[in-house]
Amino acid sequence: MSEGDALDAAVGGTPTRRLLAEAAGRLRAGGVGSPEHDAAELLAHVLGTTRGQLVLVDRVEESTVGRFEVLVARRAAREPLQHLTGVAHFRHVELAVGPGVFVPRPETELLAGWALDAARAVLASGRGPVVVDLCTGSGAIARSIADELPQAEVHAVELSPDAHQWAARNLAGTEVDLRQGDFALAFDDLLGTVDVVVCNPPYIPLEAWESVAVEARDHDPHLALFSGDDGLDAIRVLARRAARLLRAGGVLGVEHADEQGPDGAGGGAPAVFAAIGDWLEVRDHTDLAGRPRFTTARLAR
Repeated sequence: MSEGDALDAAVGGTPTRRLLAEAAGRLRAGGVGSPEHDAAELLAHVLGTTRGQLVLVDRVEESTVGRFEVLVARRAAREPLQHLTGVAHFRHVELAVGPGVFVPRPETELLAGWALDAARAVLASGRGPVVVDLCTGSGAIARSIADELPQAEVHAVELSPDAHQWAARNLAGTEVDLRQGDFALAFDDLLGTVDVVVCNPPYIPLEAWESVAVEARDHDPHLALFSGDDGLDAIRVLARRAARLLRAGGVLGVEHADEQGPDGAGGGAPAVFAAIGDWLEVRDHTDLAGRPRFTTARLAR
């Protein structure tokens, strides 16, 4: 028995710092991109505390160590962190997530922020904004808008029955009108009345299968990931449907892949809207890393 093991046996438990270092090493060896962060999140989860409060925990009881190591092994096998904790943080809200629903990414928070700004501009003009979130998934964008701008009338739709159940859970207690169905056909009752359409659709090309991160490829629903040979099929449908939903002068924002910005093949997502006479002010926006991330456009008056 080493001197450290003897001390652990005498005092009880494992030093938190050592436990985290060893876990981070296993996660790094498994190819996890943020091993220190994920190790700390998993330990905080099993302890029922926050990552920031771990500095107050000197040692971890052996019964807890066992539970933690099970989760570390699963994360090292590239099971999504959010599936292990059951929680995804998005802007100012906490979402329940798990198998069957796309885990919202931090990059999408920028699209949600744009939608909020667009809705606030409508509110400033003296009208209550009507916002539609197509392909809502976990309900992340719809929930954020309802949370940060309660004056907005928010509608959301999701095709997958499994994802719809997660969205219903996350939107419970809000006034969001959540429906299950195909975004290409949804909200006939709102045609010509919507101020803001926002959408995080599937946009990965089928040929990019091998390049997709293991966490997404093996655990996110493929319905939320892949969209035709160039990844733009859903965006093409969106361009037509949003033109029917929006009132004259209404705006749309849609997320896309890095390679689908204006410098992408065929002009990427912006070219889809530029090619249709319904759309003006077609602009592309970058994420915090400077990568093309989402396109916005205004419906012609």
